[in-house]
Amino acid sequence: MSVRIATVNVNGVRAAFRKGMSDWLDARNVDILALQEVRASTEDLESLLGPEWNILHDAASAKGRAGVALASRSKAEIHRVAIGADDFDSAGRWLEADYKVGGKVLTVVSTYVHSGEVDTPKQVEKYKFLEGMVARMPEIAKHTDYALVVGDLNVGHRELDIKNWKGNVKNAGFLPQERAYFDRFMGEAGATIELADGTTGTGLGWVDVGRTAAGEVAGPYTWWSFRGQAFDTDAGWRIDYHLATPALAAVAGGYTVDRADSYDTRWSDHAPVVVDYAL
Repeated sequence: MSVRIATVNVNGVRAAFRKGMSDWLDARNVDILALQEVRASTEDLESLLGPEWNILHDAASAKGRAGVALASRSKAEIHRVAIGADDFDSAGRWLEADYKVGGKVLTVVSTYVHSGEVDTPKQVEKYKFLEGMVARMPEIAKHTDYALVVGDLNVGHRELDIKNWKGNVKNAGFLPQERAYFDRFMGEAGATIELADGTTGTGLGWVDVGRTAAGEVAGPYTWWSFRGQAFDTDAGWRIDYHLATPALAAVAGGYTVDRADSYDTRWSDHAPVVVDYAL
């Protein structure tokens, strides 16, 4: 049985639907849809998506900010929210759900990592969230062999993931300290590995499905600023990911970034990332 899973930061789901997101969704035959930056109510999602979708939604503490959702053709068996220390507010940024697919438990996480800002509290919050991911991802992998973390992770892992990486080595999104977390996510499970910031850490063994599919090439990028000529010149960032456990990554296929045909047909500054998993 093949399951098509798509993730996209919609940059406000109501605005995305006004600009044409429904046309994309109608044509893509998605089974599980992960959304970030929903910035709307559950009722809004139900109205926009329609009754054929089963919707889970975790809103941010501050109204109109962040928000993550999972919409599926079949109901989730169970879902979980929250990540990190008990006193850390991760509302609207981490949503897990278990689905039964072909007799297997498939866990899907829709996540929206903080964008951060160097030398500000925003960057502190980003590191707290990434620490929470380091703690939670091994627990998910113990829960099931078939697990997937998708979403806008707001970090370009490698130089291949950002068009202008040289100009961003001191900016949030490409800091060595941020990329070090991704080295751990994708490092060999249990092995001590050298990280981007010069330290060492233990690998968690997850697989970057996008990089595995694309190979050692620039991009394919998933986000382009609305400002200037970034989209037209493909000066983008690859910050929207499918991170899979090895068993799930082994059955992944058809990795696609649904980049809009032109600037004026975009309905978000991010492109959907779509993968089929043959469970």
